[in-house]
Amino acid sequence: MIIDSGNHYIGALKGNQSGLLEQVQENFIPLERVKDICKGHGRIEKRTVSICRTRDGIREWPGLKTLIRVESERQTIKAQVIQVSTETRYYISSLNSSVQELAQRIRGYWGVENKVHYVRDVTQGEDKSRIRTTPLVQMFALARNFALNLYRESGFENMAQANRLCSFGLEKLKAVFKMTE
Repeated sequence: MIIDSGNHYIGALKGNQSGLLEQVQENFIPLERVKDICKGHGRIEKRTVSICRTRDGIREWPGLKTLIRVESERQTIKAQVIQVSTETRYYISSLNSSVQELAQRIRGYWGVENKVHYVRDVTQGEDKSRIRTTPLVQMFALARNFALNLYRESGFENMAQANRLCSFGLEKLKAVFKMTE
């Protein structure tokens, strides 16, 4: 178990833990909250992170100390029309940290998700791949990671742009990675 090894967890609740998500939703009483606004990439995102330390009405869970609710509102402008979407996510944690620290940890996780999985899926089409044979799945995942690392090492910040540029041909690829003779 995670707790037995001296570690901690923050776990997203997705409804697959036999009623735990519903219990948290029904019994969540905010103790503290922190708000954050991020602007960039053509959108404004407002996040409110709340924590609850009361576990009344919540079934026993190993090491559980904190319930976390993240409410997000995202505004994007498309064709000069503001589109608003909202989402509420719940987490459980064995940490007894401040709301600010928990918000940073969750945000950090999404940073990794956006930097790695999203790029591999959207830019490199990993989820659409029809490769299902071992060891090809692992080999292609390794190749995708290698390409991303090369792009980042070469100073690219936009992986889609790097992917496009490097797909123009072998000469262009060699020039980008300074492999010319």
